[in-house]
Amino acid sequence: MEQINEAAAPMLDVQFGQASDFGKVRTNNEDAMGSFVPASRHQARSHGYLFAVADGVGGMDLGEVASATAISVITEEFAKAQAGTMLISLLPRLIQHANAAVHDCTLASEYRGKKMATTLVACALRYDQAIVSHVGDSRCYLVRGGQCKQVTQDHTWVNEQRKLGLLTASEAAESDSRHILIRSLGPQMFVSPDTTALTLQPDDVLVLCSDGLHDSMSNSAIAEIVSQKKPMDEIARELVAHAVEIDGGDNTTAQVVRIRAVEQVGMYRGRPYRLPS
Repeated sequence: MEQINEAAAPMLDVQFGQASDFGKVRTNNEDAMGSFVPASRHQARSHGYLFAVADGVGGMDLGEVASATAISVITEEFAKAQAGTMLISLLPRLIQHANAAVHDCTLASEYRGKKMATTLVACALRYDQAIVSHVGDSRCYLVRGGQCKQVTQDHTWVNEQRKLGLLTASEAAESDSRHILIRSLGPQMFVSPDTTALTLQPDDVLVLCSDGLHDSMSNSAIAEIVSQKKPMDEIARELVAHAVEIDGGDNTTAQVVRIRAVEQVGMYRGRPYRLPS
């Protein structure tokens, strides 16, 4: 077994950009976003990258507090995690910690009696793997070869009806009840995120977004914009601006992550090793 030579091995290399907009109706932004970018090659292998988007639930009190709290907890605790922790077990645990923090906010003296909740989608990257964990209807998409695939499944009443065959996909997309969540961070002491593992390839693009974006744009429109050869911040701004132009009835947020190179490894007793070229 060949151990990883830190200096010689290829590295996971990503570019990312992000953007958020109030939209045309809201006077405040209840979306929040955050990231952890490793400061060294060693940290890229010991921890990796983290990207996260949260959307404070409208119609409840202090959605912006809920979303900001969730993002703060998950990014700060990701940075403090033990080196080499398996991301597929770490990310759901951190989402549970974020849920507890939002729930605790409702018990604080300044927020006593206030109800708050938020969605959260988070994506952690290390070597050639992406782990996506989420609660609610903020989404992650994978764009590969010009095709856009939804990675997450919305935790909404309408999506449950669709999965049971009681609504068609088009009926679900047009339903007035499509924003009714069956899972979110904050209302309960415990929450169950869904978690998915992806094997990354160079030129893959990951898009994390709030419903202000995905409600307005088709998969093909997302793929067309993110496949352009432009700086990632510019692509994120273009995605958000396009969604706001189409609708703009909600806060709109996007993080866009392009994979420039990956580091292919195998695992032996929990330790990474170089695969034969």
